[in-house]
Amino acid sequence: MSFNTKTRPDDARSIVLIGLMGAGKTAIGKRLAAELGLPFFDSDHEIERAAGMSIAEIFRLHGEAYFRAGEKRVIQRLLASGRIVLATGGGAFMDGETRAMIRARGISVWLRCPVPLLVQRVQGRTHRPLLNEGDPAEILARLSAARAPFYAQADIIIDGSEAPPHVTTNHVITALASHTTPLRVPVRLSQGGYDVVIGAGLLGRAGALIAPVLAQPRCVIITDSNVAPLHLPVLQESLSEAGIAHEALTVPAGEGAKTIAVWQELVDALLTRKVDRQTCVVALGGGVVGDLAGFTAAATLRGLPFIQIPTTLLSQVDSSVGGKTGVNTPQGKNLVGAFHQPRLVLADTALLHSLPARERRAGYAEIVKAGLIADAAFYEWCETHASAMLAGDDVLLAEAIRRAVAFKAHVVGDDERETKPNNGRALLNLGHTFAHALEAESGYDGTLLHGEAVATGLVLATDLSARLGLCPQEDTGRIAAHVAAVGLSARIAGHEAEALLAHMKQDKKMRDGKLTFVLTRGIGQAFTSADVPQEAVRATLLANGAV
Repeated sequence: MSFNTKTRPDDARSIVLIGLMGAGKTAIGKRLAAELGLPFFDSDHEIERAAGMSIAEIFRLHGEAYFRAGEKRVIQRLLASGRIVLATGGGAFMDGETRAMIRARGISVWLRCPVPLLVQRVQGRTHRPLLNEGDPAEILARLSAARAPFYAQADIIIDGSEAPPHVTTNHVITALASHTTPLRVPVRLSQGGYDVVIGAGLLGRAGALIAPVLAQPRCVIITDSNVAPLHLPVLQESLSEAGIAHEALTVPAGEGAKTIAVWQELVDALLTRKVDRQTCVVALGGGVVGDLAGFTAAATLRGLPFIQIPTTLLSQVDSSVGGKTGVNTPQGKNLVGAFHQPRLVLADTALLHSLPARERRAGYAEIVKAGLIADAAFYEWCETHASAMLAGDDVLLAEAIRRAVAFKAHVVGDDERETKPNNGRALLNLGHTFAHALEAESGYDGTLLHGEAVATGLVLATDLSARLGLCPQEDTGRIAAHVAAVGLSARIAGHEAEALLAHMKQDKKMRDGKLTFVLTRGIGQAFTSADVPQEAVRATLLANGAV
């Protein structure tokens, strides 16, 4: 079964201009429509034509609520008529249903202008009802403060200036030419769900993307000492632009921070800041930060809303999706934690450019794992394209992320809390029983990354399957060769077999004291098996580098 997902082409969508009065929506909209060969409509003019009276008269006779209801109907009718350029009234985008309608059928463009320039442009416009209530400068400043967080949710933002309208029009056309609508992969759960948004440049738009899922405009960011200097300022600026109050907590970088002690410090920090149950926790970082922040959100006040902004390839394709959170203990990895689903996941592919090659390779292990579990065609695609993908081909990398996330979303949606013992979410643990033992024996000191351990674990799981007569013997060599070809280790680095077995017996997937593994009957045919003979596991370990 394949879980490929494609984006929607932007050239079939209408272009909707939003912004305050005086931003130039009509003037620029007419020029834009002429350049693109599209019909132009101004929603205010259409409302006046349908009502047979001016907007000022509608406000005076019927009030603003009546006007807004009619405005919504007019915009819906216009967007249903085909691809157009539409200039909307300044308040239209404030309505949630209207925003959703525009998002579904158009590309929204905010013509953002400074208040002094707007004041200059609207001087003497007595037909604007909202300007007739007092000083135009004060009114526009107030409207700008109230509406900017909503306008910031636009797909494209163009800063206006005193330049002629044709110059701004050219800026809009340039932005449209390079604009790609991010892909939204839905994760559907028994109660609700959330989207995984994938695309380049999402961090700078995070505030606008986050705002619609927040119960209140307040969040606490949890990040680490490596990520904070690279990406925290961009996130903070976008949150401020969207009107979201925020604070940041920084933990040490690395797996060593994923402990009960650090988790306790984070819980204490949240409570000290007097968070309430509507305060959102935003995880900005890799898998360690996501697991730690998610567990902090799950436990504080019995559950705070939680958003993931993964910054590594591994976390974008794996740990940020599915709601597993937790910390490590001396007995093993992720033995203390909770299922706590995020409200949103933002996977900004541009952030991956700052990753070392080693981190990208580690993340790739979770991508290829998806093919090995249930999609032989995807595994073959990975064999063909992995080298180019890891060398920096952004198109191939984005495609791999989309397919891996879509696969995991399908599995998680079918088995949210890993209660199906055979063919549910447990299948995602292919290679993980071995991997967690390798990580535990390495001491979580950074010498072995999680994805590196998973890569070795995939080879070991296939070897064990072949040793038990379940899959073709040649699968082991084929997968080991592919893992080695991308720069990952297919063998154990000399750890003692008995020590690794001892760690496996502490694994949370143990049932009634019996070892449980995800095995395969061939590439793309994974299944779970309980009570795997310990002798076979030991033989696999010894045959693949253990001592």
